[in-house]
Amino acid sequence: MDIIVSILLVFLSLVISYLLGSISFAVLLSKIFAHKDVRNYGSGNAGMTNVVRTAGVLAGVLTLLFDIVKGAVACSIGKFLIFSYLYHITGSEWLLPVYGALLCGIFCQLGHIFPIYFGFKGGKGVATTVGIMAICNWMVLVIALSVFIIIFLLTKTVSKGSIPAAASLPISMFFLYNRVEGMPSTGYIQCALTAVFAIIIIVKHKDNIIRIIHGEEKTITSKK
Repeated sequence: MDIIVSILLVFLSLVISYLLGSISFAVLLSKIFAHKDVRNYGSGNAGMTNVVRTAGVLAGVLTLLFDIVKGAVACSIGKFLIFSYLYHITGSEWLLPVYGALLCGIFCQLGHIFPIYFGFKGGKGVATTVGIMAICNWMVLVIALSVFIIIFLLTKTVSKGSIPAAASLPISMFFLYNRVEGMPSTGYIQCALTAVFAIIIIVKHKDNIIRIIHGEEKTITSKK
């Protein structure tokens, strides 16, 4: 296959993933349920927690589910369609399906955070990353969810659970990466790509980190 065609198909998969990520269900559902733009209330974040406070539990749960699904769909396009096809045709290590899943996941996450349809002001990418990791490596996801659930139950604070859960992603991937026979370097690449998710999520939580340090971070039960 012509290398230009391969590059174009990879580029297409990344663009589609970004556009999928740009669908901000937090904004759409807050407008449907409460006739409000969630970004103008509470923390200003277009995510599940702020939707719960702004538009109710049902809207928040639907936001969570749809954000997870869009992450999973974007990764599936990369892993099972575009990159799987290209790897089958070319046999190139750089076109391994697992790389396609992670790369499409990164662009989906960027779309969620900087949505082109909503003025590039979106969420923090946590729920989307759940869907992404479900396709990329479910074992890594289970560990991250366990970290989140334990800390959340102890603190009743979503951000306190999300930050260490994100930090656990590349660490878990180091031990549980998808091994490809005869290609030992794939583990390092998968860890590096997974670290991108962790870095993005942690950086997006910088305001939460400041509030946590000052003891001002709100719990999930906070009304204001």
